[in-house]
Amino acid sequence: MQRPVYIRHTGVMLLIISFFSGCASINQPSQQTYQSGSTAAPYNKPYKVKGATYYPLKTATGYREEGIASWYGSESGDRTAMGTRFLPQNLTAAHKTLPLPSRVRVTNLSNGRSVEVLVNDRGPFKGNRLIDLSHGAAKKIGLHGLTKVRIEHLDTKISLK
Repeated sequence: MQRPVYIRHTGVMLLIISFFSGCASINQPSQQTYQSGSTAAPYNKPYKVKGATYYPLKTATGYREEGIASWYGSESGDRTAMGTRFLPQNLTAAHKTLPLPSRVRVTNLSNGRSVEVLVNDRGPFKGNRLIDLSHGAAKKIGLHGLTKVRIEHLDTKISLK
């Protein structure tokens, strides 16, 4: 006896649906995926430091700038502007106006070495500095004090754990 066509097709459809539902991923509460340049978060709103008001960019798309970089590391364990723990050995950075989080390539213009970092903090608020690199990132590009760098935004999705 032959089964009606709609019963066979229903079975095939249920098999396909169950296969694809097993491929769905569920974000754990401790893991968030951000689109680079997301502005919905409170750390991407205008803020004041030492009497100066800073206006974070709405998007970092096409961002490219040259300026002075420094590094920081004594704040180990402190919280970043995004609320994550600062770990000096990680490849992270602080910037006054790039949307958080952003992924950028920082190139040391004195030796050509570059590193990709996650901008997850605000700063530097000292002198004419453009970006503060974590000690780990600074080490990768041979930065020991202050040096001139080029910063280029990398348009990628960022997953934070």
